[in-house]
Amino acid sequence: MSGSTVSGEYGHDHGPGAVGSGAEPSASLRRRVLWWALAANGAFMVVEIIGGFAFDSLALLADALHMGTDVVGLGIALVAQALILRPASARHTYGLQRAEVLGALVNGVLLVAAAGWIFYEAIDRLGQPADVDGAGVVVVATIGLAVNLGCALFLRRAKGRSLNMRGAYLHTVLDAAGSVAAIVAGLAVVIAQADWVDPMMSILVGLLVLWSTWSLLRDTVHVLLEGTPRGLDVGEVEQALVATPGIDAVHHLHLWDLASDTPALSAHVVLDGEPSLHDAQLRGEELKAMLDHRFGIGHATLELECHECVTSEVDSPHHA
Repeated sequence: MSGSTVSGEYGHDHGPGAVGSGAEPSASLRRRVLWWALAANGAFMVVEIIGGFAFDSLALLADALHMGTDVVGLGIALVAQALILRPASARHTYGLQRAEVLGALVNGVLLVAAAGWIFYEAIDRLGQPADVDGAGVVVVATIGLAVNLGCALFLRRAKGRSLNMRGAYLHTVLDAAGSVAAIVAGLAVVIAQADWVDPMMSILVGLLVLWSTWSLLRDTVHVLLEGTPRGLDVGEVEQALVATPGIDAVHHLHLWDLASDTPALSAHVVLDGEPSLHDAQLRGEELKAMLDHRFGIGHATLELECHECVTSEVDSPHHA
C-alpha cells in the first residue's frame, strides 16, 4: 500500500513555495525586484567604468567589474526565476526548480572570477601606484553606494530562502562594500595623497567577495548533492512519524531539497495491524499534514506497508 497526493498530469505539485510556512515572497515580487536591480546596476556600471578611467582609480574599476558580474548575475537570476515557474512535464517531472540552484552556482563562480581579477590588478598597482583623482572617486562611489544599498534593501525583502535570490542579494551587498572601499580610497588621496590606498582597498574588497561567496557555493553544492535540508533533523522527523498513533516503524527515510526552499521527503511507513486500503490512505494523509505543518515539508512520498520490508545500510541509514 502507498499513499501520495497527485496533482497535475505528471505527478505532485512541485511549484515554488510548497513548504507549509506560506511566508516565502511571491514569484512576481521576486521578478519585479530583480528587474529593478538589474536596471539600476546596469546604468551605474557604465558610470563607474567611465569614472574609473577618467579618475584612474582601480577601486572604481574593481567595483565596476563587480557591478558587471552583478548585471550578469541578476540576468541569470531572472532566467532561473522564470524557469522554476515552468510546470512539470513528461521530460521534467519535477519541473525546473533546480534552475535556481544552478543560477546561484553560476553567480558564485562569477564572484570568484571577479575577485581573481581584482587581486591581479591590485598587486600590479601596489608596485606602481597610479595618480588617482580622489575627489572624483568619492563622488562616483558615493552615488554607487546609494544605488547598491537601495538594491540590497529590496532584494533582502524578496530573497526568502531562495539560493538564487540570495546570490543576487550577495552581489549587491558586496557592491555596497566595494563602494565604501572606493570612498575610503578617494578620501585617502584627497587628504593624504596616499595613492597606494586605492589598490589596498581593492584587495580588501576581493577578500570580502571570496569570504561571502564561500557560504553561497557551499549551500548550493549541498542542495545539488541532495543533502539534508538545513534546519531539518532526520532523527527528529523520523521520531515524529513513529510517535504518530497507528505507526509501527519507519525506514528508508530520505530528506533532500528539490530547490533551496522546497524540502522533500520519501519514507516507508509500517502501519499497525492490517488496515484497509481506505484507512491506510487516510493515515498517510494525516502523516503528510503533520509533516507539512510541523516541518514545512510540503512534498512527501510515503510507502505504506503492513509489515517491514527488507532493508539495508546502503538503502537507508535510518531505521526505527
